[in-house]
Amino acid sequence: MSDPIVELNELKQQLVQHYRWLRQYGCNDSHSGNASLRWHDQIWITPTGCCADTLMPDDLVCCHIDGDCGTGASLDARLHIAVYQKNESAQCVIHSHGPHAVAFSLTGKDFTPIDFEGQYYFPVVPVIHINYTDYVTESPKKVALALAEHPIVMVKGHGLYACAETINLAYKWSCSLELSAKTAWLAAQIASE
Repeated sequence: MSDPIVELNELKQQLVQHYRWLRQYGCNDSHSGNASLRWHDQIWITPTGCCADTLMPDDLVCCHIDGDCGTGASLDARLHIAVYQKNESAQCVIHSHGPHAVAFSLTGKDFTPIDFEGQYYFPVVPVIHINYTDYVTESPKKVALALAEHPIVMVKGHGLYACAETINLAYKWSCSLELSAKTAWLAAQIASE
């Protein structure tokens, strides 16, 4: 029988590692994005303003599925909780800022990948419109509803949100969408020559 404390600590370490990889591979800057994991009724999330390069598992902030946010939790904590409330199978939520995907979101149109993997994983990626001034109040409901139907969504000009049954799968969706957007951008450059 496994030790639940050990299991939780391993999951927290995995979340921090995947969050660091988003920074390392250009999907976030040093202090952008956020990530969380669900552990029963607990939601462990990156703290507000944290640096991916120095984040440690003990820095993660505990929130609760009932909506209670721990002190210092990410500004997106309520959004993450709303996603878990709407999607019982979700065990991880990742928010990243892949530059090619963010650039495509600025069109305001849903993104349709042109590459094989992108089409295989997500034939269409919804782009959600949220005014900057209304982001904190509107984003939890809008993003949670979209992620109940799609593995990944984009908020126009802001970034990507992915949810999945594992940390690695949410990370995969995030990276796959950024690569699809980069491929579409490169294809557009070639076509214009």
